[in-house]
Amino acid sequence: MTARPAFKLVFAGLLLAVLLNALDQTIVATALPTIVGELNGFDQLAWVITAYILASTIGLPIYGKLGDQFGRKPVFVFAVVLFLAGSVLSGLATSMPMLIAFRALQGLGGGGLMIGAQGIIADMVPPRDRGKYMGLLGAAFAVASISGPLLGGVITEFWGWRWIFYINVPLGAIALAFILKHLHLPRQEKRSGSLDYAGMALLSSASVVLVLVTSWGGTHDWTSPLILGLGALLLALVAAFILVERRAVSPLMPGHLFRHRQVLLATMVGILVGVVMFSTISYLPTFFQLVNGATAVGSGLMMIPMTLGNVIGSMGSGSIVSKTGRYKLFLLGGPVLMLGGLALLGTMGANTPYASAAAGMFLVGLGIGVMMQNLVVIVQSQVERSDLGVATSTTNYFRMIGASVGIAVFGSIFISSFSSKLAGADLGFTAGGEGGLGSLTPEFVHSLPAGTQEMIADALAGSMPQIFLISMGLAAGALVLGFLIRETPLSTSRS
Repeated sequence: MTARPAFKLVFAGLLLAVLLNALDQTIVATALPTIVGELNGFDQLAWVITAYILASTIGLPIYGKLGDQFGRKPVFVFAVVLFLAGSVLSGLATSMPMLIAFRALQGLGGGGLMIGAQGIIADMVPPRDRGKYMGLLGAAFAVASISGPLLGGVITEFWGWRWIFYINVPLGAIALAFILKHLHLPRQEKRSGSLDYAGMALLSSASVVLVLVTSWGGTHDWTSPLILGLGALLLALVAAFILVERRAVSPLMPGHLFRHRQVLLATMVGILVGVVMFSTISYLPTFFQLVNGATAVGSGLMMIPMTLGNVIGSMGSGSIVSKTGRYKLFLLGGPVLMLGGLALLGTMGANTPYASAAAGMFLVGLGIGVMMQNLVVIVQSQVERSDLGVATSTTNYFRMIGASVGIAVFGSIFISSFSSKLAGADLGFTAGGEGGLGSLTPEFVHSLPAGTQEMIADALAGSMPQIFLISMGLAAGALVLGFLIRETPLSTSRS
């Protein structure tokens, strides 16, 4: 693609698609208290987010492989259509199981949006210039991911929570129109070999079982027959997947990718950063609403410092990498910034000034911003063009599965700690059922006596910051791995 106006319109369509995918990972965050209260499912709170992320994660390696084999444009268009169908159905859901199922369908489409955009950019521009465009994609991802709670709060408060899904339709239609009309990629030779159906089935099953183990492990005894059985099933699925991939003619995840030191290290760093990012975005709005008494809109506005930090980090680092070809500094500085921010968030309490939380969010957002998209650039620069799709999708897959597991684990830790702190307390209502812990909306909490509100706020304030303290260990791990990544020159050629 050489026509500049067409390139700009295609890139606008890609930005919009990435924005929608990222938006729907977090837009439900501020609406969650209202949604789970209306549908009576506080104990399923994490699954509304996890279902989308898990489904989109499962789709990543499949979309990457299909794009390499059949071309990225038709695969990308299919993903957009599936995403929009899931959006409409999610808005029509009348129960928590229905909502979770349709969010999963939406996620299956969403998985192809980010990976498709990254692959299309890699087809159009050389590695040295990708930093600039990946930085813009990263900024769109950051704005949508972190501003999602704000937009979700506004829509929920003024239009109703169902419109957080319906709003995707006109925006997605615009992105689809730009791509259909203006995207003309260089003709690629059709890859031989049948699709790795067995690998797809095994990887999808293993991903689901992994999240089930980590999610239910906090609410069941880790040595219970259920958890032990799921753990054994997970090991069997992983072993079967490895065996199938070794024998597959066209494997979903080629083994040689994992023998590449740079790709492996960048992927491991991406996993740790993904857990920190999505856990922070997912749980802070609930803290602000139920501890600080913020409205849905207010809690979204309170997340702006994280958005600002992420956008500055993503766009700034992308521009610098494109100009200099140097990226190692960002792999080391990012985790240090995250550590500082998480330390501030981990010490939050019911009476902590907002300025402290804002500083913590800004540092975490800045640290994530200077790292996330540069990790993709590193991976893409290390592989042959024939493996571009599977390499990009593989590193994104492990980053997102890490986020899914992280949210599930942290959700289990939070719910377990929160429930134990309220155990035996005279709250004036019983746990479970209507009016119980399953219906803890901000409105319901604010209708309770002042003493009960204070007990709930103290329990939340004493439980949720644990998430950020644990995340500090993940940021430290990212720093150590960043030291091990060797900086190599980025090519200025597309081939």
